[in-house]
Amino acid sequence: MIEDITFRDRKPCFIIAEAGVNHNGDINIAKKLVDAAVEAGVDAVKFQTFKVENLVTKKAPKADYQKETTGTGNQYEMLKKLELSYEDHIILKKYCEEKGILFISTPFDFESVDLLEKLNIPLYKISSGDLTNIPLLKYIAKLNKPMIVSTGMANLGEVEVAIEAINETGNNKISLLHCTSNYPTNYKDVNLNAMNTLKNAFKLPVGYSDHTVGIEVPIAAVTMGACIVEKHFTLDKSMEGPDHKASLNPEELRKMLLGIRNIEEAFGDGIKKCNSNEESSKKVARKSIVARVNIEKGQTISYENITFKRPANGISPIFIDDLIGKKAICDIYMEDPITFNNIK
Repeated sequence: MIEDITFRDRKPCFIIAEAGVNHNGDINIAKKLVDAAVEAGVDAVKFQTFKVENLVTKKAPKADYQKETTGTGNQYEMLKKLELSYEDHIILKKYCEEKGILFISTPFDFESVDLLEKLNIPLYKISSGDLTNIPLLKYIAKLNKPMIVSTGMANLGEVEVAIEAINETGNNKISLLHCTSNYPTNYKDVNLNAMNTLKNAFKLPVGYSDHTVGIEVPIAAVTMGACIVEKHFTLDKSMEGPDHKASLNPEELRKMLLGIRNIEEAFGDGIKKCNSNEESSKKVARKSIVARVNIEKGQTISYENITFKRPANGISPIFIDDLIGKKAICDIYMEDPITFNNIK
């Protein structure tokens, strides 16, 4: 059950496809996003739940990236077009269940938390913007479900305050996501090492929420120990809306998923040994001690009359000290392997 997952050292990595508001307020587009997430093979598809009246003032300005992608106006006007109704949520959750993918959503206000609780979602994702919204954090924490908390724009002190607020409710099911809240994020601003700073500072499961334009950084995050990866995706980057341009298209999402799973498989067990699939290579790639020239019976083996060549069908060069000074007990022809049966 997902309720029991703490995400600590989770393998394989839990991958969230962030649909966010890329449905543009259209339930049919939202369903297509679910289909794309299922096809990619991710663990969960995540939306955003909010009542615009509870989220922003009517004069709240847009972020710079939102101005670039949606033009003039304010946040209220922009977000009002991207709101999903309670009925939409019911449809989406049921659709996800039919498709066999986990439905989750980020609530941005108290009313939205209540809506999601009616749907009995198994965990809560907290946006970076609400890291300092202590009343909302406590309201969600009291539900005693796992909380994945994004930490964009935050310093360690602010993260610590958020964790303490959640813990005060008795909820310790916390995971942290490092992220940079810029859309898109330049590679030089990613600061991926901060993910492990969070892990070392708070001894909690950590992951990464990515806003770069590519797939390299999420894959790199997994190699650094991320147990959760979240990535925005869209059906078409050219669609109207604030987040499409900084999102992956379905094919890119599939490639990211494949890259992460390939890397995870490549981790192995850490034991340094000859892999069973290397045995045939070892026989042809390693060398044996062979006769450099014809060696007559009774002749002493020396560096002058031997050399080292493939394949490994004779004595390994690792035993050279045991060989030098021995005598041939029979004629050994040039390029024949030296064996312990033809020397003494």
